[in-house]
Amino acid sequence: MPKRSAAGGAENSRGYNGRDVRKAQNARADAEREQTEMYEITVEAGFSSGHYLRNYHGKCENPHGHNYRVLVTLAGAELDEAGLLVDFKLLKGLLRPVVEYLDHRMINDLEPFTTINPSAENLARYFFDETNKQLRELTGGRVHVKDCTLFETDTSFARYYE
Repeated sequence: MPKRSAAGGAENSRGYNGRDVRKAQNARADAEREQTEMYEITVEAGFSSGHYLRNYHGKCENPHGHNYRVLVTLAGAELDEAGLLVDFKLLKGLLRPVVEYLDHRMINDLEPFTTINPSAENLARYFFDETNKQLRELTGGRVHVKDCTLFETDTSFARYYE
């Protein structure tokens, strides 16, 4: 029969009582939550472009177009003096030149997609990298891109994160 500790919990063979173990687990969970608490914001943009896939056998090897949607999510542990992670208007402004570069164009004709296949996966990474570059300069590293999700259709999307 297990011994009872002074606190009233049963001790195991190493002398740990169940209540103490639960307290330690709860304290550890609280500490992890404090370290990982983050704010997130997401904006969405849309654009229409054409592309074709190299080294692919099927319909998508031929030129075709999509009405793309991209969602960019930012994360950070600290808000600015106005209580914002980043103003939505500012984030949309950062995204605008990236969208305009691709909008109503054949993506395969644009750098870096003259050599990189313009798949949904690579486009999601492109948005991640381009937005993150601008964001680092703007926020001094306080905020980063958490992920980018690129919809090729209403039911098919790719997501990139690091």
